[in-house]
Amino acid sequence: MFFLISVTILTKNSQKYLWELLNALKGFSEVLLFDNGSTDETLNIAANFENVSIHKGVFDGFGPTHNKASNLAKFDWILSIDSDEVVSEEMANEIFKLKFDPECVYNFPRHNYFNGKFIKWCGWYPDRQTRLYNRTKTRFSDAQVHEAVIVEGMNTVPLKGPIIHYSYECVSDFLSKMQSYSALFAKQNAGKRRSSPLKAIFHGFFSFFKSYILKRGFLGGYEGFLISSYNGHTAFYKYLKLYEANQKIRRSQ
Repeated sequence: MFFLISVTILTKNSQKYLWELLNALKGFSEVLLFDNGSTDETLNIAANFENVSIHKGVFDGFGPTHNKASNLAKFDWILSIDSDEVVSEEMANEIFKLKFDPECVYNFPRHNYFNGKFIKWCGWYPDRQTRLYNRTKTRFSDAQVHEAVIVEGMNTVPLKGPIIHYSYECVSDFLSKMQSYSALFAKQNAGKRRSSPLKAIFHGFFSFFKSYILKRGFLGGYEGFLISSYNGHTAFYKYLKLYEANQKIRRSQ
C-alpha cells in the first residue's frame, strides 16, 4: 500500500470503466469517490474494493466539486483521476518512487482513445495533465468546466507514465458531452463575457480549422474528422448558449 496519497474521483453513472479504474488503484491506501447521484452499478462496483470510500454530494461544477472531494481526503497529497481514466502501471510505479516536494505539482501525459484507437492528432497528444498536488499548497480552479490545478507559484515536474483516457466511445458520447460542457461554459461566463450569433459562428469554424488543419486532424481519418467536427460544434454552441444567457440577464434587469 502507498500511504501518502489520496486518489479522488468524481462519479455519476460511471460503471463503464470503473472496475478497471479501481483495480489499477489497489496499491493506494485511499481512493475517495465523490458521487453525485449514480443510478447504475457505480456504487456497487466501488463496494468491492477495500481501499475505496464513498461520499455523496451535489455537483457544483467541475472545479468546485474536485475541491470538495480533496477536502474530504485523509492525506494532503491528492491524485485526481477522472472516472473514464485509468492509471497505467508505468504511471503508478513512477509515483511510488517519487520524493515528494510540497512546492511541486506533477503532470502526466494522457493517452486519449476513441473508437479503439490511440488519437495523436487534433491536440489530443501528448495532452499533459497536472493531477498530483499537495492540497495545503494549491487546489483546482473554480471553473465550472475545463478546470485545472492552479500551478502559479509552483514548480511543475513532468513525469513519463501515462494516464489512459477512454474519452468517447461513440457519437452519442460526443453529443452528451457537448450538451453538458456548453451549458457549463455558459453558466460560468454569463454576464462576464460578450457573445453573439456571429461570434458563435466564428468560434465554431475556427475551432474546426484549428483541430483539423493546424493540429493535423486530417491525418486521423474518420476519427480525426469527427473529433474536429465535435470541437467546432462545441465551440459554436458554447457561445450561442452564452449569448442566450446574456440576453436573459439583460431582460431581467
